[in-house]
Amino acid sequence: MRQSTEEHRAVHSCLVQHRANGYRDYDDAAERTVGQIRALPAAGLSTSLIRQVLPCALADGSLRPCPGVLDKLRTQLTHPDRRAEDSAQARRTLRQAIAAAEHAE
Repeated sequence: MRQSTEEHRAVHSCLVQHRANGYRDYDDAAERTVGQIRALPAAGLSTSLIRQVLPCALADGSLRPCPGVLDKLRTQLTHPDRRAEDSAQARRTLRQAIAAAEHAE
């Protein structure tokens, strides 16, 4: 629950401007930015890293080089790579077990 609250605050602070009458005003890029913000946790980024990445986001969804962010994203990329390797090994192990069981029949 804490992370979703932090994500909400990150979204809110990036997209909302408050008018003098108290109404909220969202800029034209808000929908695109929300899409980017939703994609980043799905990619495994922490709220803290998302806050660092958002100022680097361009209108087309790409990122401009920001100091330190690229290195952090490269480090983050090792996590799904490792999970993919673990999943591949698990598939190989299961296939071997199935093949051995079928051969024993």
